[in-house]
Amino acid sequence: MGSGHEFSRLFIELGGVAIGLAILARLASRWEFSSISLFLLAGLACGRGGLVPLNLSRGFIQVGAEIGVLLLLFMLGLEYSGEDLQRNLRGGLSGIAIDFALNFPPGLITGRLLDWNWLASILLGGITFVSSSGIIARILHELGRTNAPETPTVLSILVLEDLVMAVYLPLTAVLIAGAGTSRIAFSVGAAVAAVLVALFLATRYGRTLSTFAEHQSDEVILLTIFGTVLLVAGLAQRLQVSSAIGAFLVGIAVSGPIAEKSHRLIAPLRDLFAATFFFFFGLEINPRSLGSTLLIALVLAAVTVLTKVLTGYWAARRSGGSGRARCRAGLTLVAHGEFSIVIAGLGAALEPELAALSATYVLLTALLGPILARLVRG
Repeated sequence: MGSGHEFSRLFIELGGVAIGLAILARLASRWEFSSISLFLLAGLACGRGGLVPLNLSRGFIQVGAEIGVLLLLFMLGLEYSGEDLQRNLRGGLSGIAIDFALNFPPGLITGRLLDWNWLASILLGGITFVSSSGIIARILHELGRTNAPETPTVLSILVLEDLVMAVYLPLTAVLIAGAGTSRIAFSVGAAVAAVLVALFLATRYGRTLSTFAEHQSDEVILLTIFGTVLLVAGLAQRLQVSSAIGAFLVGIAVSGPIAEKSHRLIAPLRDLFAATFFFFFGLEINPRSLGSTLLIALVLAAVTVLTKVLTGYWAARRSGGSGRARCRAGLTLVAHGEFSIVIAGLGAALEPELAALSATYVLLTALLGPILARLVRG
């Protein structure tokens, strides 16, 4: 009986959340507004300290949220071939250099001005540097810009940022743990090797994967692709590489007719789990912790909105985009999200204020990103 009661409560909670998100999505569609911001605010209102706190089964929702990020990145990868990825990465090195030069210092300098130690300040620099692949993938989909002229530039920056994170996260983790030089070298070397192997397999053996997944039955294709995304993402995470990068590379590897079928079959799952991700993200933030860091976060957000716009504008200019396309590229890069929260979690014990400041900053940019991305239409 107890087990049945728990399951009934779980079903009621999840059903209520799904219907609530459906209502918000309907309103967003009617108002021609991004549903991401509404999902984030709904999570904020329903979390601890919110207006209507819900005692939700967070473990289940968290798994759904993680799957949402993976499917967002997989679907984005479907839009590009291995050749596109190689070309974009080669042409994006200058873009990621200017991205780091403009967006890492604001966090680093802010940390030092707050009298934090160097390691905590470096973590805040990482938070202001890396944009949210999950949120930006959803923005591109909602606004119908997956084939826009500036999108390859945006994608090359996002992919390179995530690849930087593949080295940055294990490096900062071992530094926080106080590991020696040999352990640091091993962690960084393993991360770099895993990234290179993953890129090689995705670009060279993508057709083999596509042939393996091809079948007359939609059921077989769905289970094969969905299972492959989860498997590769899990292996990538185990090797200290971003699981999102793993999912993106699977999308890159899938080509030919199977890519169209995968898009049709996975799209409904992506929409379901992506909504769960944005809701859960807001759910994890306690509104009461935002007040003390709001002013600093506002200033930091204002500075990095400007630097991200400059990053996108400069990078798109290098690829020959028009003035509008350059502005759209910069505005699309504003949102921060999943990686910033991971970095904040690493340094929570190192600097207590880091978690609250990061949550406030990420929430502001996650809300601003979808709004700003709509300002310049094609």
